[in-house]
Amino acid sequence: MIHRGRFAPSPTGPLHFGSLVAALGSWLFARAQHGRWFVRIEDLDPPREVPGAARDILATLAAFGLHSDETEWYQSARTSAYDAAFAQLESAGTVFPCWCSRSDLESNGGIHRWPCIARTRSDRPPAWRLRVPDLIITFDDLLLGPQRQNLREIVGDFVIKRVEGWYAYQFAVVVDDAAQAITQIVRGADLLDSTPRQIYLQRLLRYPTPAYAHLPLVLDAAGRKLSKQDRARAVDRDDPLPALRGALQFLGFAADENASSVARLLQSALRDFDLARIKKMAAMPPRGAMDMAS
Repeated sequence: MIHRGRFAPSPTGPLHFGSLVAALGSWLFARAQHGRWFVRIEDLDPPREVPGAARDILATLAAFGLHSDETEWYQSARTSAYDAAFAQLESAGTVFPCWCSRSDLESNGGIHRWPCIARTRSDRPPAWRLRVPDLIITFDDLLLGPQRQNLREIVGDFVIKRVEGWYAYQFAVVVDDAAQAITQIVRGADLLDSTPRQIYLQRLLRYPTPAYAHLPLVLDAAGRKLSKQDRARAVDRDDPLPALRGALQFLGFAADENASSVARLLQSALRDFDLARIKKMAAMPPRGAMDMAS
């Protein structure tokens, strides 16, 4: 089997150190197994998108030697595929329109459980939710080991199509991973609790379930995940070696100080690749790593 991995950033700002760690981790997993690696731009949230961010992210990945093996996919161009998968769920009776607001769900801790609390409203279109049964989803994470989640108790009926008409992340990512025949999903640990929802969708749509590996998160000085929304500084694509070495060290690998180019440093990292070395806990980047951003 040819392993197929991917990196799927949202174009909400430039690539920062945390995103570089996720991109590098997924690239290393795929390349170490002589597999293929793809980039997918998750541009399904127009209000949060930053003009030019997708182009900037792709240019930064290229500067760090991380090239997609095929032309990059854009989720904004995939509506017909999402429509077809949504119709499949609708035909099976597993989705329903919902007008419940956040205030409606406060008594349930923000979790929606069928039936809806709010009545049908004519002043706005509904969101569409997936009806979730009392079901425990289990999977073995390649880094974090056995995982389990009761979907109904922890998540509840979740939105797969938003009020604005845009498809939600949880739904679109499942359709695209299947379409690209992704075999390994390597991403940050902040998405660990999304995995059971995605596995359940895969089952309903009769898609194969990939292997999952959730990488440690890069945290800021306050212990929070680095994010574009918090204006995490962009990595410097004009001088990529320091940040690339920092990302390798964060993942637990030695960074060849004698490598004089990005290509040679990546080759050295592949020779050094060992799954057991990747840290399994969120941690600060190595000393000076944040200084590698511009």
